[in-house]
Amino acid sequence: MKIKLKEIPISEVTDGYADYAENGVVGYHGKLNIRPAFQREFIYKEKQRNAVIQTVRNGFPLNVMYWVKNDDDHFEILDGQQRTVSICQYVNDDFSVNYQFFHNLTQAEQKQILDYKLMIYICEGTDKEKLDWFKTIIIAGEQLTNQELRNAIYTGPWLTDAKKYFSKTGCPAYQIADSYLKGSAIRQNYLETALRWLTARDGKEIEDYMSEHQHDTNANELWLYFHAVINWVEVLFPNPRKEMKGLDWGIFYNKYGTKNYDPQFLESQIVPLMEDEEVTKNSGIYEYLLSGDERHLNLRTFTDKQKRIAYERQKGICMHCKQAFDLKEMEADHIKPWHSGGKTVQENCQMLCKDCNRKKSGK
Repeated sequence: MKIKLKEIPISEVTDGYADYAENGVVGYHGKLNIRPAFQREFIYKEKQRNAVIQTVRNGFPLNVMYWVKNDDDHFEILDGQQRTVSICQYVNDDFSVNYQFFHNLTQAEQKQILDYKLMIYICEGTDKEKLDWFKTIIIAGEQLTNQELRNAIYTGPWLTDAKKYFSKTGCPAYQIADSYLKGSAIRQNYLETALRWLTARDGKEIEDYMSEHQHDTNANELWLYFHAVINWVEVLFPNPRKEMKGLDWGIFYNKYGTKNYDPQFLESQIVPLMEDEEVTKNSGIYEYLLSGDERHLNLRTFTDKQKRIAYERQKGICMHCKQAFDLKEMEADHIKPWHSGGKTVQENCQMLCKDCNRKKSGK
């Protein structure tokens, strides 16, 4: 990897600036790819963006940026996209700072900005060298998510198409599944979630899948799978609730998608379960209804005091095998189980040895 430091004035970087949305952002006489496929979307908030402009106007130094030089004498931003976009947008009159757009400034103030020199390292090397360097130098900036790092490694036509569905503000994934997903589309959380679900189905890692499909012309398989998951959720649970957001719906679909459920029956169970004081994890209600496994509900457990009272009442004798045990060798059990209406109260507590309790729980 060859690295050379250059000082490039803002006037040159902003010359030819154009934002083509999904088709990219360019500058530096049209020769700089400001947002390559591996880069994230613009994520700076107003305060961060304004701080960049104030730094330039005060003549203070910005952190160095990194460009990659390609064989055709064009460049890609390796690090510094957020700062570069902030500067270009301001000079382009896309936003104001302290109620002043660029065109509101005096000629002297405008010239001071345009003459400001950015410290830029120009890097040349193989694709692997550039990407390895990328993963190293971003540590000092706005941290990348795991999926953003994967995007850097497996950039190609498949990724470009996948980002169309999962990585844009208001993207199709957001439109159909915002009630069920956590995170941000532009930080690649939606894409990572969809990939994690699909690869779990096939017993693969996300990296394996992206490597295999890197040069595919489209991401149809991922989008159709994701769409099928969301359709399945909407059919079974047609009333979205906050407890549904962020659940592993794709994992549920992989496990239970071939089973037959009655949506009306499922709906009739949800509210009583949410009102049940014994259930301490309402978000677990959905997988409980799909699997029948009570462990997903995190049912309320007996306190140490309740266990001690039951143990003393039984004189340390297991209520099943009738053998004596130390308290630490025993576990609390509901005499009348939860699914039969039993509550976590002192009168419903008995102590069983660990072996008997496991046998009872396994029935």
